[in-house]
Amino acid sequence: MRPLSTRRAAAAANRIRGPQSALTDFLASHNISAQQIHLDYQQRLQDATNAEQQAGQAESENKENEEEDDGEDPVERQKRKRKEEKALMKIKQSKEFKRRKFEQKQELGSDYEPDDDELAQAMLAKSKPLPGQLDNCEICGKRFTVTPYSRTGPDGGLLCTKCSKELKDEEKKDQKANKKKIVAPRGRRRQTESDRLMGDVKPGAKSLVDICVRRVANVVHDIDEFGDMPQNLLDRLSQILSKQRVLTPRVLDLFLRQDVDRINVYDCGKLEKEDFQKIFAYMPNVEFVNLRFAGQLKDNVILYMVDKCKKIRHLQLGATNLVSDETWITLFRTLGPQLESLKLSELNDSLRDDTVKELVKHCQGLKRLKLRSCSHMTPESIDTLCGLTSLEHLTLAVAQDTSAESLVKLISSVGHNLRTLCLEDYSELDDTVLEAIKNTCSKLGKLRIRGSSLCSDAAFAGLFDNNSPFPPLVYADFADNRDIDNMNPEGPQDNPIGFGSLALAALIAHSGSRLERLDLKSCRHISHTALLDVFDGLKKYPEIKDIDLSFVTQVDEVVMIGIFKSCPKLTKLAVFACFNARRAVIPAGIAVVGLPNAQDSIVREGDAYMEM
Repeated sequence: MRPLSTRRAAAAANRIRGPQSALTDFLASHNISAQQIHLDYQQRLQDATNAEQQAGQAESENKENEEEDDGEDPVERQKRKRKEEKALMKIKQSKEFKRRKFEQKQELGSDYEPDDDELAQAMLAKSKPLPGQLDNCEICGKRFTVTPYSRTGPDGGLLCTKCSKELKDEEKKDQKANKKKIVAPRGRRRQTESDRLMGDVKPGAKSLVDICVRRVANVVHDIDEFGDMPQNLLDRLSQILSKQRVLTPRVLDLFLRQDVDRINVYDCGKLEKEDFQKIFAYMPNVEFVNLRFAGQLKDNVILYMVDKCKKIRHLQLGATNLVSDETWITLFRTLGPQLESLKLSELNDSLRDDTVKELVKHCQGLKRLKLRSCSHMTPESIDTLCGLTSLEHLTLAVAQDTSAESLVKLISSVGHNLRTLCLEDYSELDDTVLEAIKNTCSKLGKLRIRGSSLCSDAAFAGLFDNNSPFPPLVYADFADNRDIDNMNPEGPQDNPIGFGSLALAALIAHSGSRLERLDLKSCRHISHTALLDVFDGLKKYPEIKDIDLSFVTQVDEVVMIGIFKSCPKLTKLAVFACFNARRAVIPAGIAVVGLPNAQDSIVREGDAYMEM
C-alpha cells in the first residue's frame, strides 16, 4: 500500500487534469487543436510585422521623395505653412481680394458666392514669392529659396541658381554668335567717346607714344620728374592734365625746366600767385608763355616777369582779370618791341582804349594778334589797330558793335599781309566788308566770318569767283551766317541772306583741292540740292579732314554717304540736330559727332556703305 503523501499527490494531480481534460475534449469536439491555435498566432504576428515594414518603407520613400523635391526638414515645412497661412490671411484682407471677389460675383451672378480660400490660393500662386520664401524652379521644378537676384524664366516664373547660370551661359553664347562689331570695354567707353569728340578715331591700338603719355598722366602724382621728355610730349601732357583738372602746384613743378624755352598751362585754375612767380623764376630764358584761365595772375607777378624774362616773344594770357591797365602798359613798353604774337582773352576789368593805343605804339613788330572777350574795348580801339601794318594773323571778337565802315578801314589798312583773318559776331558786318576782304587780302589761307545776319549769299559767293585774289583756302569757317527773322525763317527769296547754296558751290569750286577744315554750322539756307551737287561721291576733295554741318537740317543719310565718298581723308564730321541722318552708315575711322548712337552704325572698310 502506497504512503499517504503519495496518495495525496496523486489526488491533487487528478484534480488538476480534470479541467484540462474537459477543455481538451471541448476543443476536440469543435475541431480546434492547440497546434492550430499556435499557427494562427504566429501568422498574426508575421502579418503585423510585414504591415509595419511596408508602412515604414512607404514613409521612408515619401520622405526621400520630399527631400529630393524640396530639401527641407519638417521644421522648415511647418514654418513655410505658417508663412503661407499668413500670406493667405493678408491677401483676404487686401483691397485687391475684395475687388476680385466682387468682380466674380458680378460675372457669375449675385447668387454665386466665391470660395475665399480658392480665390486667395489663386492670387498667391500668381504672385511672385518674396526674397526668403520658397518657390519651384520654372525649368527643373526643384524647390529653392528666392533671393533678390533670382532670375525670371522664359514663362515668367523664377529660376533656381543652377538653371539661372545655365540660362546666362546660353544667352552669352547667343550674343557672341550674333555679335557683328567690336565694342569698347566698359572702362574705356568714356575715354573712347572723348577721343571721338576730339577727332581721334584711328582704328586699332594707340601708338606707343600716346599710350606712354596717357600712362604718365594717370600716375602723375607718383612721379618725381619728367626727365628729358621732349617739348611736344610735355605739351601733350599739359593738355591731358588740364582737361582732367589735376594740374596742381605740385604737378606744375614737373614742367619747370631751365633747358626748355616755353611753358604751356591750359588750365591754371588751381595755381596761386606764388606758383606763377615760380614759373618765371625757374625759367628766365622762356620765349613762349601760354597761361590759360590764370585768374590769380596779379600785377606784381607780371612786373616780375617783365623784369626777369627778357626773351619773351610769344605771349598768351587768358582770364587775367587782376592785372591793371597800368601793368599792361608797362608790359607793352618793356616787352612790346620784341613781341611777335600776342593773344589776350576774357579780360573784363582792363585793356581799355588808352591801353590799346600803347599796345599799337610799342608792339609794331607783331605778326599775330588775337583779342577775344575784352569787355572795355570800343570801336575806337578797332580804329587804333589800323596802325599794326605788319600783322599776318588777326583774330578779333571784341567791340561787336563796331560799324561796317570801321571794319572796312581796318581791313584796308592791315589786310595786305594777312594770311589769317577771323572776325566773329560783328552784328554790323555786311557786304561792304566782304568786298574789302576781296579787294585787299590777297594772301589769305584761313578765313573765318561768323555771326553775320546782313551779308548776302551772293556776296559770299563773290569772294570765291573767278576774280578771287587769294589762293585756295585751307581753313574756311562761315558758321552762324544766316537770316534771323523768325517771322520769315527761310529769308528773302530774291537775295538770300547768309552763307547759302551759291556760296557753298563757289567755295568748293575755289578751294576744294586744298581745303582741310570746313565749318558751316547753322547755315540753314544751304539747300539739299546744293549739298548733293557738292558731295555727289564723284567729286573728290583730297585734303578735307574736318567738317561741321550741325543745324544744317537738309543733311540726310544720302548727303552723308556722298561726304564719305568725296572726302577720303575725313576724320571728323559734326551733324548735331541733323535728324534726317540718323540711319546713316558710318565707315570705320570717322568720328561722327552729334548723332545718337552713332557708334552703333560704324562699319568696317569695304562693307555695305562702299557699295551704296
